[in-house]
Amino acid sequence: MENTIVELKFSLDTFYFLVSGILVMWMAAGFAMLEAGLVRSKNTTEILTKNVALYSIACTMFLLVGYNIMYVDNGEGGIIPSIGALIGTQAADADHSLESDFFFQVVFVATAMSIVSGAVAERMKLFAFLAFAVVLTGFIYPMEGYWTWGGGFLSEMGFVDFAGSAIVHGAGAAAALAGVILLGARKGKYGKNGEIYPIPGSNLPLATLGTFILWMGWFGFNGGSQLLLSDKENATAVGQILLNTNAAAAMGAIAALFVCKVLWGKADLTMVLNGALAGLVVITADPLSPSPLMACLLGILGGSLVVFSIVALDKAKIDDPVGAISVHGVCGALGIMLVPVSNGDANFVTQLIGLVTILAFVFVASFIVWAILKQTMGIRVTEEEELSGMDQHDCGVDAYPEFVSVRSN
Repeated sequence: MENTIVELKFSLDTFYFLVSGILVMWMAAGFAMLEAGLVRSKNTTEILTKNVALYSIACTMFLLVGYNIMYVDNGEGGIIPSIGALIGTQAADADHSLESDFFFQVVFVATAMSIVSGAVAERMKLFAFLAFAVVLTGFIYPMEGYWTWGGGFLSEMGFVDFAGSAIVHGAGAAAALAGVILLGARKGKYGKNGEIYPIPGSNLPLATLGTFILWMGWFGFNGGSQLLLSDKENATAVGQILLNTNAAAAMGAIAALFVCKVLWGKADLTMVLNGALAGLVVITADPLSPSPLMACLLGILGGSLVVFSIVALDKAKIDDPVGAISVHGVCGALGIMLVPVSNGDANFVTQLIGLVTILAFVFVASFIVWAILKQTMGIRVTEEEELSGMDQHDCGVDAYPEFVSVRSN
């Protein structure tokens, strides 16, 4: 009987891991739809191609290299990881299958890379972007992942990042910022005297759909990070995590809506969408410890901050077409630093050290890779290619051929 119960718990926790991973995988569709809606119609096919390709590259590189670096045979509290088998050997006392653990972890890697996609949209060469994806998903992300979730030195110090506000979202934003700095802004985005010219997205219904898909997928992102479901304590914790995750997202959207109304007298849908995502990113650092009321407050802080951050980056001429750096980087940092408010096991000094270490490492490593790519294969399309659109330059297929045909006539 005892063996049967253990096997049932193992099966249930494995199944929960797999379902959570599937939900996080579905976030790839959310990023694709969000980004497709926020870029111009002439760049839609290319951004969709990037999202499909980066997910495929992330899955392959993490299987062949990344998971090995992040988890397999590593020592406690280390800085340099070891190199072992592809995904290691199943432990005798494991709560779930090793394969399900890999599947859950690999979709997080793809999420980090998806953040980069939107920030460099509409002017980066497709294959330069994919070359960077190989390095980020195979080496850069797994290295800082070992320092934290893999049992490395940040983990030993007591750094707390429950589901990846810094490890996933902050890392993606840091890599994106490095690329944007070397890439430069889109043509026509900024004037010579500091003017900012908005470049509206082509399909706000798609962007809204993408946000709701991401919102849904986040329940697997945060809920699955509890790792277990098969006993009363963990099942209760999962319920609390999902409640807080949803509350933070909802209040993030509401906060962004009211900030826009106060600042400009109108409701900016793109800001409201980013407000919901900002709330989700903030709560991701620790969705279990806060009370529901505290989760609402975290959402309000994230949804408000993201509006001001997007405006500030625009004034600094950091051209981010989808607001990814603000949503995932700035709000990810906010979430990390607010963990000690509700979690007695965390402290502000350790949280700051962990945050700075992750962001600095990923930014510097990414900057070096982007710089090498810029000097070798180049990372930016020509002005003529940018004007005609990435769809024609990189893919040769228009996402909306009827619209293009009517417009040209």
